[in-house]
Amino acid sequence: MLSNQEIADDLLAQYGDKIAGFEEHHEIMSVFTTVETAKPMIAYLYNHPTFKFQYLTDLAGIHYPDNTGGELSVVYHLHSWTHNHRIMIRIFVPIEAPDVPTIVDLHKSANWMEREAYDFFGINFVGHPNLIRILNIEEMDYFPMRKEFPLEDATRQDKIDALFGR
Repeated sequence: MLSNQEIADDLLAQYGDKIAGFEEHHEIMSVFTTVETAKPMIAYLYNHPTFKFQYLTDLAGIHYPDNTGGELSVVYHLHSWTHNHRIMIRIFVPIEAPDVPTIVDLHKSANWMEREAYDFFGINFVGHPNLIRILNIEEMDYFPMRKEFPLEDATRQDKIDALFGR
């Protein structure tokens, strides 16, 4: 049975100080690394003869406005079907230069996931074959999932509960 410690030891031997740390929640390990290391690490885990993390479950963008110099994050959720084991690779990028290498060449399913992270957070996936908005209109000049995006106006008349029988 594959263990998180076995994976962590292997990654530390391979990448050393390029790994900023590890966290484990609900038996799923997160590996914190650099933008430059993430793609080679994902390829390494994909091609590893034992680990075989060959399925990209999800790719998500997150906005941490208080994390100066790393306000935007990309989280890669990887799954090894061989061992039924999951792992997350996490990176942080500055909001002023949110450039991250695409992994579409490693995981075709990353195509739409990267477009969604671009559409909602403004993360620029360098080398993506078609990085355009996927759900919002092209004319939008903001990224609605960033925490600086204003919430709805609570005084809107069409949002009164009484209109909906509540």
